[in-house]
Amino acid sequence: MKAQAVNIGKGLKVSKMAKRKDYISWDEYFMGIAILSSYRSKDPSTQVGACIVNDQNRIMSMGYNGFPKGCDDDAFPWDRAGDEYDTKYPYVCHAELNAILNAGGRNLEGSKIYVALFPCNECAKAIIQSGIKEVIYISDKYYDTVGNRASRRMFDAAGVKYTKISMAHSELTINFREEDI
Repeated sequence: MKAQAVNIGKGLKVSKMAKRKDYISWDEYFMGIAILSSYRSKDPSTQVGACIVNDQNRIMSMGYNGFPKGCDDDAFPWDRAGDEYDTKYPYVCHAELNAILNAGGRNLEGSKIYVALFPCNECAKAIIQSGIKEVIYISDKYYDTVGNRASRRMFDAAGVKYTKISMAHSELTINFREEDI
């Protein structure tokens, strides 16, 4: 970046460097945190993370999909097919619900939730009940399912906005190398 001299009065000049232009937007930042949270999920087939943010761009909570506290993820099934009792579906808490529960009773009224996958109908109920007013997502791959159709119907009735995010960056790389920090 090229530095330029700026007159600050009384004949004093200070070199001023132009700010970076390749920084990420707030939406990319919070969606990135949601996606990074998904890396905590032990689900072998679907990893989802969520990040709840208030109207001042402060993170209120995060969550990812997994079993409830106290339910050993080595003792419960991760299967997607078979007898429903022996699949993950009756046991897994979705990222959105975990983020709401992880807020510890903090007021989420008017906040946004960032989640890579459009919420199911069960999570939609929790989102509405918690006072979250906007859902920002990347994918709605289950768009035509009854659950997602029900989510949109409830969001519309409750005045919850849902927005498919358009990202300026298709990917970001996180570098953990000490020498590069």
